[in-house]
Amino acid sequence: MSVTRRRAAAALAGLPLALAAAPAALAAAPAALAGPGGHRPMPTLHLAGDSTAAQKYADAAPETGWGMALPFFLHRDLPVANHAVNGRSSKSFIDEGRLTAVLAVLRPGDLLLVQFGHNDEKAEDPARYTEPWTTYQEYLRQYVTGARARGARPVLLTSVERRKFDAGGNALPTHGAYPAAMRALAAEAGVPLLDIQQHSLALWQKLGPEETKTYFNWTPAEQDNTHFNPPGAIAVARLVAAGLRATQLLAPADTRRLDDDIPTSWITWPEGDGA
Repeated sequence: MSVTRRRAAAALAGLPLALAAAPAALAAAPAALAGPGGHRPMPTLHLAGDSTAAQKYADAAPETGWGMALPFFLHRDLPVANHAVNGRSSKSFIDEGRLTAVLAVLRPGDLLLVQFGHNDEKAEDPARYTEPWTTYQEYLRQYVTGARARGARPVLLTSVERRKFDAGGNALPTHGAYPAAMRALAAEAGVPLLDIQQHSLALWQKLGPEETKTYFNWTPAEQDNTHFNPPGAIAVARLVAAGLRATQLLAPADTRRLDDDIPTSWITWPEGDGA
């Protein structure tokens, strides 16, 4: 195991896994998802989000969305449908008809993982901006009510943190009131919450300013403190899978490799267009 991997593993081991979840939702969660030999098809995990989660293509390599790495931590028969798209907010994703398209393919028992915030913060762009305690929550409710109307289970994920440190080496939050607004909505609506903002911030703090550079899309041409390279995408996907298991949205049998070293060579960037 590499030094980088050992440090990441130690950091992850120190993170609390008691991610917030609605008791009613947990009571309704199955002990294990039905597989091909069960009484219903294996549910699909649908991702609605922005560039931090989205599928990347060859022209963007080595930039990697955490959704690309999530299947490495799930049962091989548990499908992931990654609908996340670069640059979208909770508002623009809906305005472009993307939520409607996702809801059209949801089946009862599916999970809809919703992570927006990075682009909701852009006050200079009215096509994407939402205000945390009003329009942001209003748009998020549309994902929740839409999923529930189709018998699927919505799951809210606070935005993964950017890489930002002060002069003393302390990892700093960058998302303002958006994580708190999502937490409040989750509690109010009884929606399971994975607090990825909190747990990624703790991970960056444990890794420190220099080590975190190896998790973000730092290249000779660019110093990107928002988007991930393969190690970063794998680390965040591990947090998501561990959170799904900790909240009992997935059973232990539905996850795998949570403590294993995942080769970065498993990440591939197909030819295509991510627009």
